[in-house]
Amino acid sequence: MNNNNVKPASESQAEQAPVNWVPVLMFSITTLVSVIAVPWYAIAQGFETSAWVACVVITWMTGMAITGGYHRLWSHNAYQAHWSLRIWYALWGAMAFQNSILSWSSGHRVHHRYCDDIERDPYSAKRGLWFSHMGWMLRKYKSGEVNFDNVKNLMKDPIVMWQHKYYVPIALGMNIGVPLLLGILTDDILGMLLLAGFLRIVLAHHITFFINSIVHKWGSQPYTDSNTARDNALFAFLTHGEGYHNYHHIFQNDYRNGIRWFHWDPTKWFIKACSWVGLTWDLKVVPDFKIQRARLNMQFKQAQEKLARAKDPAKLELWTAQLEKEYDEFKQMLNAWTELQAHKYEETKRSLAEKWEKAALRTRYKELEYSLKMQQERLRLLTAQFAG
Repeated sequence: MNNNNVKPASESQAEQAPVNWVPVLMFSITTLVSVIAVPWYAIAQGFETSAWVACVVITWMTGMAITGGYHRLWSHNAYQAHWSLRIWYALWGAMAFQNSILSWSSGHRVHHRYCDDIERDPYSAKRGLWFSHMGWMLRKYKSGEVNFDNVKNLMKDPIVMWQHKYYVPIALGMNIGVPLLLGILTDDILGMLLLAGFLRIVLAHHITFFINSIVHKWGSQPYTDSNTARDNALFAFLTHGEGYHNYHHIFQNDYRNGIRWFHWDPTKWFIKACSWVGLTWDLKVVPDFKIQRARLNMQFKQAQEKLARAKDPAKLELWTAQLEKEYDEFKQMLNAWTELQAHKYEETKRSLAEKWEKAALRTRYKELEYSLKMQQERLRLLTAQFAG
């Protein structure tokens, strides 16, 4: 079906969708207080350092509860967590004012299943930056209707259901109670409410919303171009590692988003650190071979696109032959990987694998992974020749 014919109909439906007054009022009030009362108080009274520190720390706490808890733990089951950590996530996640775990996770799973579908993705980037950033929450769109059929596993978690049932009092209690208590302790109640309360909510909201909007528009696509998700290092820094979004959309069950040692992913580091003291376990990691396979698939596609633009017939013939040779080698390695996987499964099923056999399998895996990395480098150099 032609999207040019579908989109106007969707826009027409969007215009008819009724206003969703709860988020409209929440965003309006918090934004107005932040842009009017915060500057006024800063000029008239001045904020204490403790209020700024509280604003930063609580922003970090609520952000980690969303990325580590709502997102990677509950939405994607990327690891398991102790009940105490799950309570911590539930409380600080409610303070983020982004709905309950159950509702958030349900919508997010729909987003992954129907990513970019303008009819079914709740915050489809194909409907524009404003819509994917926050417009999708301001009206009761059909695509945003919550259906808990896709979170039945979470409905067995008593902490998730407790937070869902009492979300409003928990969220209000955390957002009023924590800044108020800190204000009493520092003798700066109004300053603390303005910075650690209102301004923090606005900043945290937009930082999170950037993932749905900007990171689906600007950045690189090293792993897949089957959807609009991008890797964006700047927004990874702002969002506790969530900006490595192209990787996440192809390997959504990995507890990591930033997979390289230098990738800024505090959520990954926090989850890993918690595993050292028994608060998290069963951390899911995608095999390196699958990651390299995805990267090479994209490199082949990009190389073919550049090759199609080559003008020199002699070079075109040479480069085409080289690319075909590399692709044949790539397919041979994929076949070898598939055979290894089948062999490993059979050995495990029969429980007959000896130590030396396991060592041989591991060695072969490492050899294949190294071969993929070397081919990735050769493709990079070959593609650079196309550009030249």
